[in-house]
Amino acid sequence: MEFGVCFKGELSPKRLRRLVQQLEAGGFDYCWFYDSHILWRDCYVAMAMCIEHTSRIRFGPCVTNPGVREWSVAASLFAALALQSEGRFDIGLGRGDSSLRVMGKRPANLKSMVEFGQQVKAMVRGEEVTYPDCPSAVKFPWAAGHDLPLWIAAYGPKALKSAGEYGDGLILQIAEPEICRWLATQARLAGQARGRDMSNYRVMAAAPAFVGPMDVCIEKTRWFPAMVGNHIAEIVERYGADSDALPRSLSAYVKNRRGYDYSKHGQSDNPYLDFITPEVVESFGVLGSVEQHVAKLRQLEAAGVTQFNIYLENGDEEELIANYAEQIIPQLAEKP
Repeated sequence: MEFGVCFKGELSPKRLRRLVQQLEAGGFDYCWFYDSHILWRDCYVAMAMCIEHTSRIRFGPCVTNPGVREWSVAASLFAALALQSEGRFDIGLGRGDSSLRVMGKRPANLKSMVEFGQQVKAMVRGEEVTYPDCPSAVKFPWAAGHDLPLWIAAYGPKALKSAGEYGDGLILQIAEPEICRWLATQARLAGQARGRDMSNYRVMAAAPAFVGPMDVCIEKTRWFPAMVGNHIAEIVERYGADSDALPRSLSAYVKNRRGYDYSKHGQSDNPYLDFITPEVVESFGVLGSVEQHVAKLRQLEAAGVTQFNIYLENGDEEELIANYAEQIIPQLAEKP
């Protein structure tokens, strides 16, 4: 299993550099960043800085979307970072949630998301492409030919189908093993139906982690199911609570949800947390003792998850990284 961490754009540059160097030294494989330019500082400036202070760890947005940057600008940015890092760059892609909704805009449709991913990858490779709202073909004469891995975030059936048909990996914002298994299976089956070889398809479980007594862990990470619930509620509204489009265990918990405050996206002081039970918090994250972390991660691995990406925003970042580097990642490298 690979391990990553996802940061918001709110840490001081000096502390961020130290944390990313600690990640690399500790055996982590990825450093992801939220791409929500109004709520937090632009993530690509931070990535460029961190690239210069590391040599192995990979970087990418988790996630960007088609609606916040002109497509050739995004492709030029990604190609430049891939060149600067000698290929250590991936694309995490979604329809756009906080970065668009906080401006009162709706997320992009799936067709636009898929086309953005394909055309941006092609421009980064140095190919000539055309795309909507651009009357002339675009080609970067300086492109170095990088073929960037594309991860697509999905929950709903159509998004999962798109992720399986066009992505190199799937991003799931949840760490409940059976839900991850169900969702990943839908994406893999869609890719197989399209004739793709899915043997190397990758699946990320992105969720918070905390080591300590369970009651403390739950209090530290109660914000997370509200963020997930916002995505799920939209799907439930579209397909119905009794639809087979989602596993019942995922759709049931949003029954009493009242709303969501995007100005408090991913924060513990979001006012809409009262519908979340301790059992849901424990289920959705990786919490508890070191032994409980290892056991949960083995369950995720058995469910088909290939990367655990930690939403690292609990105030004890150095300690959590050290716990994973010294006690958890080495155990996951061993066979059970």
